Amino acid sequence: MVHAALTEPDRLWSAQEVLVRPSPVPAAAGVYGWHFEKAPCPDLDAGRLLYVGIAPRYMANRTSTQNLRKRVRYHYRGNAAGSTLRLTLGCLLGIELRRVGSGKRMTFGKAGEATLSQWMAENARVCWIERDEPWTMESELISQLDLPLNLDQNRQNPFHSRLTEVRSQARKRARELAVSA
Repeated sequence: MVHAALTEPDRLWSAQEVLVRPSPVPAAAGVYGWHFEKAPCPDLDAGRLLYVGIAPRYMANRTSTQNLRKRVRYHYRGNAAGSTLRLTLGCLLGIELRRVGSGKRMTFGKAGEATLSQWMAENARVCWIERDEPWTMESELISQLDLPLNLDQNRQNPFHSRLTEVRSQARKRARELAVSA
């Protein structure tokens, strides 16, 4: 049942729909799934679930302030330093990763992040399900579904090594470039 709610959702939401106020995304705990009308690389299939995330993450020593609304909205309009999904998509799309600020954080820079946000607005669609303790489902979903854009706990996926290498090469190139403003 949970799998179908993510793999074959009743509704997929666009950036335009999610970013309005009030947002339709609940400020609650849960699991979200990302589908793409156009895949971020030719080796992946469009029109299906490629990534799942949870909000909040399990934290033994403190309470997370994250929820579905904050995470989904951040993925659509944040930056690669705060979103592994954005980092993955930008690297697959060939957007140049750069060190920013003090040089420790890496994003696609102002222009690159805007390009990625536009690509996501055109191609990325999201669905979600509310769950009180979403971290209890994450491992199960990743092990049972084909989620090529998830890296954590997903070494068995055939796309894992390729994605790991693409991201590693982007970070290596970013370290060779001057820090961006």
